[in-house]
Amino acid sequence: MISETAQDKDLFGNEIEKKTILRDRFIEPPFTILDSKQGNWQRRKRIWKDLGMRSEVGRETTTKGSNSFASKHGLTHQSESTQKIMEIGTISIFDPALCEVLYTWFCIEGGKILDPFAGGSVRGIVAEYLGYKYTGIDIRKAQIDSNIEQGIEILESNQQPNWIIGDANKVLDTIDEEFDFVFSCPPYGDLEVYSDLEDDISNMEYSKFLESYTEIIDKSCKLLKKGSYACFVIGDFRDKKGNYRGFVADTIKAFQNCGIPFYNDAVYVQPTGSASMRANGQMRNQKLVKIHQNVLVFRK
Repeated sequence: MISETAQDKDLFGNEIEKKTILRDRFIEPPFTILDSKQGNWQRRKRIWKDLGMRSEVGRETTTKGSNSFASKHGLTHQSESTQKIMEIGTISIFDPALCEVLYTWFCIEGGKILDPFAGGSVRGIVAEYLGYKYTGIDIRKAQIDSNIEQGIEILESNQQPNWIIGDANKVLDTIDEEFDFVFSCPPYGDLEVYSDLEDDISNMEYSKFLESYTEIIDKSCKLLKKGSYACFVIGDFRDKKGNYRGFVADTIKAFQNCGIPFYNDAVYVQPTGSASMRANGQMRNQKLVKIHQNVLVFRK
């Protein structure tokens, strides 16, 4: 894809014109559609995955029904939670190529990144591999232990992410430094239940979830340097009646209530995967198959 021309000079000082390719400058064209189905995107994603990242490790118990907690909450492949996950089209395994793009676009070189809903290893490993300094918070010890293990396997000893175990609402009160970028993919309400811990917001009724969620956003953004960006990758999800919650709008409102204006909006298009197989079942109730997420960017 060819962009505007760029100016340069020859040996005699005369200006010459040359064509520039947007991907050479920005990794991907800086448009509002981020299409991960494209060949260049898939190639970059494969390169990242070949490093050995296994973001799903440490999360099996919330999606496979393989332990007592999963059984208690009915998280088998036939459960309501898993059916909701199938509708949204993802089980929160983050795309490393999306990390690379968004870090490059919205964080200064070598900047410090704060992730209040760290989840799997991807965002931390990609950040440190690219020379950023990453701090990620997650409430589950098993998840953090897995992330640390993968970081040791993949990264140099001086590149290790700073993963913190605990409730972000409490941990953020103890952090005394500023960050150049706030970046996260928060829980989608109770779409995936991550633990039975009291402070885990994925256990909360939606109104209580939003209250805690907004507090975490506020505390995160207070640690963000002025003029810097925050970015959340999210998707809407349905309530028990099958209607969308309005989570995207609620997230925008949460940032705005914290005094952080809404600056950019993009759509991340996911590979179709099993969407074709799910389409017949979902269209019995006229539910479109979701194959995108929203990339929301805010500027302090």
